[in-house]
Parts: sequence; C-alpha cells; structure tokens
Amino acid sequence: MTGIAPHADAFGLHYERALREPTGPVVLREAAASGGTHHDVDRYLARADALERRIARGLSGPVLDVGCGPGRMVRAAREAGLAALGVDVSAAAAQIARSRGIPVIQGSVFDPLPHEGDWGTTLLLDGSIGIGGDPGALLSRCRDLLRPDGRIVVETHADSRRDRRFAGVLADENGATGGTFPWAEVGRHALRRHARDARLLPVREWTAERRWFAEYARTAAVSGDRAARRRAT
Repeated sequence: MTGIAPHADAFGLHYERALREPTGPVVLREAAASGGTHHDVDRYLARADALERRIARGLSGPVLDVGCGPGRMVRAAREAGLAALGVDVSAAAAQIARSRGIPVIQGSVFDPLPHEGDWGTTLLLDGSIGIGGDPGALLSRCRDLLRPDGRIVVETHADSRRDRRFAGVLADENGATGGTFPWAEVGRHALRRHARDARLLPVREWTAERRWFAEYARTAAVSGDRAARRRAT
C-alpha cells in the first residue's frame, strides 16, 4: 500500500449519504472481515465537544485538520482564535462545512495545499492516521507541511500496540459496502516507530474520555515539553 489518500468514490455512497442524511453510524472494517470500527456521523456533524475544544485551545496556529469531515475541529480552532483550514476527500463533508462558513478544501492531503511549510499544527483525529494505509508516508507528508517549530497531533487507536494496514470498506447499518480503499490503524506504541521514521520527535502522549492522543514535533522540543513528555509516558 502506498501513501495515497483514498479517492472519495472509494468510500462509496454510504459516507456521503450518512453525512447528508444521518441515520446512524457507519462501520469501517477490513474488506475480508466482520466487525470493525463504528464512526458516529452525528458526532462529526455536531460541534466539537468539551474535550475537543480544550485540545483546540492548546494548538499552535495556523491549524490544518487532515481528514476533517464537516469541519468541527476547524470551527473549534477558529473559535479559539486560530487561523484554521480543513482538507477532506469527501464532497459532502466539504459542502456541509462551507455551508456553515467553515473553510474546508475537498481533496487529498497528498495534493498540493496552501501554505505548505507554514502550518503550526497538523491534526489527525478520528482515525485519520489511517489515511492512505501508510502511516509513515502520511506523517512525513504532515511533517513537510509544518513550519520548523510545528507540531502534529494524532488520535491513536485504543490498542496501544495496534499497527495494521488493510483494504478497508465502509458499511452502512444494513451491512452493505462500497469500494475498498487502503487504510491503517495505529496505537501509540506503534506510532512512535512511524514517527521516528518520519523524523518526528515525541512531545507527549495522553488519554482523556477513553480517547488516546500523541503529539510530535518537527524539531527539538523545549525543556518544558520534555518534562510534559516524561509525565505523559
């Protein structure tokens, strides 16, 4: 699998329809397997929750939210006083965001983007570390988008050692699926290796409200950040 983000068509109609007419979660799973990860579309369409607003207030701008969906974290960052932009392959996500006055580009993070090399933070939440099925390539791309003191904030899989690449599908509540696309799931321990390969430096790891996060820097962290990293690991 290569670090190429899936085309919107690969997600099939389920995600697009779920965003436009939300009736319940969609399930992202391996094409040849059952089970999978439930994605709550209603949450993506809602405003950022209290935890997400706290995260937004702690970011350095400008913020680029990769795989932003309808843009709730872009809105949260802007409400925190930061310049922010989202990018998502979904036409529905981009259209919904724009209708709400949230700036979102429809496209891939691997496409040319505005202000490359000048972003203060790139965000990879809600499983977006899986985009393209190659976490190392995605982290390298996000690193290149940052300014020298920029950071990457990643939401990781609950299983700290998960490190799995697979052909994914999205299924609706009836089990119907669309086309396959490359995807990955990464826990915080495995993420350390991918980040090291992408020449990123650890800042901190933390958990809140049953969600797991990690922050990495493009260049050496300041002493206060090193102390925070020791407390978080």
